[in-house]
Amino acid sequence: MRLRPLVAVLLVAACTLAGADDGAAWAALRRDGAVALVRHGEAPGVGEPPGWKLDDCTTQRNLDDAGRAQARALGARLKAERIPVRRVLASPWCRTLETATLLGAGAVQIEPTFANAFVLGDRRAELAAGARALIGRWRGPGTLLVVTHGENIRALTGRTPATAELVVVSVDADGSLRELGAVLSPPPR
Repeated sequence: MRLRPLVAVLLVAACTLAGADDGAAWAALRRDGAVALVRHGEAPGVGEPPGWKLDDCTTQRNLDDAGRAQARALGARLKAERIPVRRVLASPWCRTLETATLLGAGAVQIEPTFANAFVLGDRRAELAAGARALIGRWRGPGTLLVVTHGENIRALTGRTPATAELVVVSVDADGSLRELGAVLSPPPR
């Protein structure tokens, strides 16, 4: 419990040092066909508790107050930057669905190919291939916003984002994803 204040201070410092808004990321998000991958907000722990069930949020690792505040703050920033979100997809896990809903960017659709690649490690390659294919088909209009898990974003981009970090990607000719920029969730006000 004593680590939470330290984590909050470090998050604020990281946002300040990183500028909390990458100009390249915001510019890319304003173009038709943009794709933003968002890691769910802070949800203490790792993996899932024993006996977890996908259809029962009480058995899963869920957002805490900081995670909900991160999602709301990122959603407010998307609105302030006038990002034209046209479609919102989320992993079927409760913490991703709650993050996606709290972003307030539109109706949220469950997309199984963004399911938790950490928990479903034996399906990691299959999930990543499905995600690349879905992202590769997006042309707009507007931005596709995907809320998923850190391990999924790592499988697609090669790096694990911070909680509630938004990573803007484009699809190269070979089908691989290239990061165009990233935005840390601003500290809640």
